[in-house]
Amino acid sequence: MIDRGGSVESHRLFLARRTALEMLRDRGYSVPEDELARTLPEFRAWWADKPELERLAFTTTLASDPSNKITELLVNITKHVLKPKHEVLTPEEKAKLLKEYNVVDSQLPRMLETDAIARYHGLGKGTVVKVTYDSELTGNHVTYRCIF
Repeated sequence: MIDRGGSVESHRLFLARRTALEMLRDRGYSVPEDELARTLPEFRAWWADKPELERLAFTTTLASDPSNKITELLVNITKHVLKPKHEVLTPEEKAKLLKEYNVVDSQLPRMLETDAIARYHGLGKGTVVKVTYDSELTGNHVTYRCIF
């Protein structure tokens, strides 16, 4: 949905910047809520003053480790209507799951590190993800995937 008040480029830049900020927040980085709440008209008002790509850059810190910084990053894959809900398990949740089913992580169905969801969350090998499906065809069910 592009309104008539601005260019296609500014709309794409707005979406890309917002998705990058959401991705960082989902990975545990500190992202100001006012940056995420910024609307397209507000972005265009801010962007129109000085349309230089360098103005899109931002710096954030990892909430658990402020010394770990990320600088610079159109679609947020986690919000796609056909994508099931993915939740990253904590090490404690992973241990409980493996114990409950009496399996090791290599016996779980696999998800590649190159999978869009794994890349979005920055997941490494051995991480377990809970996948919740809810559709008319498959019904409501849960599976687990281990990153390999």
